[in-house]
Amino acid sequence: MLEEESAAPAGLDKRDWIAGLERGVSIIEAFDDAHPRMTASQAGQRTGMTRTAARRYLLTLQHMGYVASDGKLFWLTPRVLRLGRSYLESARLPRVVQPFLQRVAAGTSEIAYLSVMDGDEVVYIARNGPNRSMSTGYVLGARVPAQVTAAGMLMLAMRSDAELAQWLASRPLQVFTPYTIASLERMQLELARIRAQGWSLSEQQLDLNSRGIAVPLRDRHGTLVGALNITMPMGHESSDDAVARVLPVLRETAQAMRNLI
Repeated sequence: MLEEESAAPAGLDKRDWIAGLERGVSIIEAFDDAHPRMTASQAGQRTGMTRTAARRYLLTLQHMGYVASDGKLFWLTPRVLRLGRSYLESARLPRVVQPFLQRVAAGTSEIAYLSVMDGDEVVYIARNGPNRSMSTGYVLGARVPAQVTAAGMLMLAMRSDAELAQWLASRPLQVFTPYTIASLERMQLELARIRAQGWSLSEQQLDLNSRGIAVPLRDRHGTLVGALNITMPMGHESSDDAVARVLPVLRETAQAMRNLI
């Protein structure tokens, strides 16, 4: 059977399904921090393809300029960044929120972000604020496990009971610091608390020097479209003082944005 003739996913007609495109994208996504360079065999193992199929896709991507090779190992090139840039330049939401992120940054002297969920991860699609050490901030396009960020916890908490139960039952809680929430019981309690209060505080979950505060960003119909959040160093400010200083600005800004998105 040809690769392009494999079964289409639910909800998509077989005649509209191009399996080769899916596999090509999966090859690009197979590269990560732990696998910056791979052989065709390794890429095949990570994507469920044969070595021969993976090599064909890698050579095609190399011809297109997205992959480089020394004849044995393959690695991504900076051209891949064009894919993310295309989203940032074409999507309306990151452009609309920039003036509001600037307002948050000016009102708090912290880095302000717009975050969205993509699978199990938070993606930062807009940012504004002072430049700081990368240990207390995220670059545009950064992806972080949802359960260790204020924005991710908030968006998880806003899911339906059924969706949240399914997520909790199927996701391991990876530990990054001594303060990372590692038990399902504690995670459930924290998500319930966040849902009840309508905002989220996350401290030292991913990094010992990082604190985040997030509020939901909704459109004019009340649909959750993302999270408005700040990330700051722990410093000498208490949790209560940080929340008192930042939360009102985030809430007011999110409300002002509601009728524009």
